Amino acid sequence: MHTQQQPRTLHRLEKIIVIFAIAFALALTIGFAQAAGPKRKSQPLPPEDAEHLFLRSNVALVQDALNGETVFAKNTGAVLPIASITKVMTALVLLDANVDLNQRVAVSGDDQDFLKGTRSRLRPGAVLTRDELLLIALMASENRAAAALARTYPGGTDVFVRAMNAKAQALGMHDTHFTDPTGLSPENVSSARDLARLVLAAQQHPVIGQYSTRESATVYALGRPIAYRNTNGLVRAGQWDIGLSKTGYISEAGRCLVMRVKLASRDLVVVLLDSWGKYSRIGDANRIRKWLETSAAVKPKT
Repeated sequence: MHTQQQPRTLHRLEKIIVIFAIAFALALTIGFAQAAGPKRKSQPLPPEDAEHLFLRSNVALVQDALNGETVFAKNTGAVLPIASITKVMTALVLLDANVDLNQRVAVSGDDQDFLKGTRSRLRPGAVLTRDELLLIALMASENRAAAALARTYPGGTDVFVRAMNAKAQALGMHDTHFTDPTGLSPENVSSARDLARLVLAAQQHPVIGQYSTRESATVYALGRPIAYRNTNGLVRAGQWDIGLSKTGYISEAGRCLVMRVKLASRDLVVVLLDSWGKYSRIGDANRIRKWLETSAAVKPKT
């Protein structure tokens, strides 16, 4: 009898051992899965993974406007044409000079674009105040308005351009050089770091932020109304908290955008340069916004 029961006992022990082994393996698998957490396709990128933020702009900078911290950077030292971002400096120099904004200015044939041949609805002989010219230069990137402001500056356009370059040097914008007040010249160049300095300096004059973020405006010239709208679709959409905005485009510069904007409870400067798709700079801005907001949502609270 003893010899018959021993195999049965051993067989039971083997079953028990197998069951315990399986249970232990399952427990380990569940434990590892819980530790790793569920994998979600929409899991936001933490700030240290910003290199996975694929932008179409060849140059990008996101900087904290209050403490100067770089939040995101891509080719920020590259010196490139900046197109109509130039007009932020045009406005800054004009306002620094404390000229009379109520003075009426006649648009001249000299204000036409002989470089790129761009069109304008401001015909020679149209008379607007400097204030109106400043508004449509910043909001709608009106080239003849910017040219007229520089031409009627004390000393004329050449003196005005020298003042633009002097202001750039005073602000520490050592990568920057201007040859005209409109941005139509590809010789107007800067870097993302310099443009962040320009955006911060421009907000010393609140009117630059106010005019550059107006959705639309109508001015009257030669007895007829001319309606303008903001060149930044994000301003027109009304879903962003934008304190300053300026777009730019010439073929040598690609599509450009600078903004001071509040995102994820932070006051930020955003610079996007050399973007080649028609809507790519807007797409990049939205990608940056999503990344910042989702990163903020998972950031540990201290």
